Amino acid sequence: DFAVGRYVVAKTDSGKRFFCMVTDVALDNTNPAIQADPPDISNKFLREVHIGTTVFGKVNIQPMLMIDDQAEAGPKPVKTIPGHFTDVHTATAGDVESVFGKDDDHHFPVGSPLELESTSVNLNLDRLVQRSVGVFGKSGTGKSFFTRLLLAGVIQRKKAVTLIFDMHNDYGYTASDEQYGNTPGLKQLFQNDVAIAVLDPDQARRRNTPVELDVKISYAAIEPEDLAMLQETMELSDAMIDAAYTLHKRWDDQWVSRLIRLTEDDRLDLTENTNLYEGTLKSLQRRVQRFERWGFLVEEAAEDSIQHIMNLLQQGKSVVLEFGKYGNSLDAYILVANYITRRIHSRYVEQMEAAQGKRSDEPRQLMITVEEAHKFLDPAIASQTIFGIIARELRKYNVTLLVVDQRPSGIDDEVMSQIGTRITALLDNERDINAVLNGVSGGSSLREVLARLDTQQQAIIMGHAVPMPVVIQTRDYNVLARTI
Repeated sequence: DFAVGRYVVAKTDSGKRFFCMVTDVALDNTNPAIQADPPDISNKFLREVHIGTTVFGKVNIQPMLMIDDQAEAGPKPVKTIPGHFTDVHTATAGDVESVFGKDDDHHFPVGSPLELESTSVNLNLDRLVQRSVGVFGKSGTGKSFFTRLLLAGVIQRKKAVTLIFDMHNDYGYTASDEQYGNTPGLKQLFQNDVAIAVLDPDQARRRNTPVELDVKISYAAIEPEDLAMLQETMELSDAMIDAAYTLHKRWDDQWVSRLIRLTEDDRLDLTENTNLYEGTLKSLQRRVQRFERWGFLVEEAAEDSIQHIMNLLQQGKSVVLEFGKYGNSLDAYILVANYITRRIHSRYVEQMEAAQGKRSDEPRQLMITVEEAHKFLDPAIASQTIFGIIARELRKYNVTLLVVDQRPSGIDDEVMSQIGTRITALLDNERDINAVLNGVSGGSSLREVLARLDTQQQAIIMGHAVPMPVVIQTRDYNVLARTI
């Protein structure tokens, strides 16, 4: 009856309770010969004699925390083990609550332990937003579902404002769900606390989405650093990136517009008076001309979208940026997410430095949610990208990340080490499993647990927001939506 991931408690005579996780279940025997010459189990009496004596089940449990019932302090790290013949029983609701806390202003229920459906596992939201968060899992395991649940908790308990780059319209006004169809998005649940910005207003109108901001980015605002993030997806060579910096230096903020409509005079001027080769220039032009197909890029924007987003965040509103039809273009997603994040972070740095440690003048805690995170945090570029910088800064400027990805092995090791809380659904790639468990205490024993998760609505939570790794059956988002 025991399953991997279940919780048990070993209670000693001295009043100490060891909160443990079942990490493996196996069959064993006292005599290996019984495997080669099994007894006649058609005889019921012989069957009963052998079971529990010559053959038996073996359950491996890993002590995670120790609770001293005679002391006021809460759960402590395990520095010893229970003695021989210590009584072990399945964890009760009271045991789980003593470890993960009660559902209150600081804790948010995200699911229940396996085989304990009536008991809640509560995340410590204060600790969750202190450091960056990662949601990982192979495609179809419910990463977006769990991310939406986390964001709902953060917004409901007002622990942070969030800027969500919504690639596939999973978080805004309505969200798609394989089991329930369309479900309420964050805007429907928190009307006054969430604003929706869009890159594709036509699709938003067709979906009857209430839009706060139609985001437009002018060509003049794009800098070579924004283009450098697209080096892999747009197949830009190092020479093309260098050319972008040369053009920006020569033409200032008109470099993108002039490159798209490159005249013969401009071409001659560049080839004669700079070190640019004509072939490099033409290749870069062909790639940048893709920008003309993106309706959110314009010659001149009517308003400063970045300032509008900053105003919403400072008002305590979380912002969901829906990409609409542009969500199918990874180039567009990377460009916009990097462009906005660089500038929002810059303004947060300015405000934090101007506050000079005065808490009342500091900007609100911000959590930036980004999908396809390995594209922004690849080892080759993570040290230079704004997302890598934010991850390493921890909470220095009141900005953290919530990264969602199906390929955690593609994320830089140093960045992964700075992710405080990791929520992981099923992974079946060995490199991805190693990346998630790297640096986690007792990671080797959790490998079996992670490999045996169900394909949907199960996850293991490790790190800063929980006192110990925990396997959960995730909370039903639609039930949460009805209660809100």
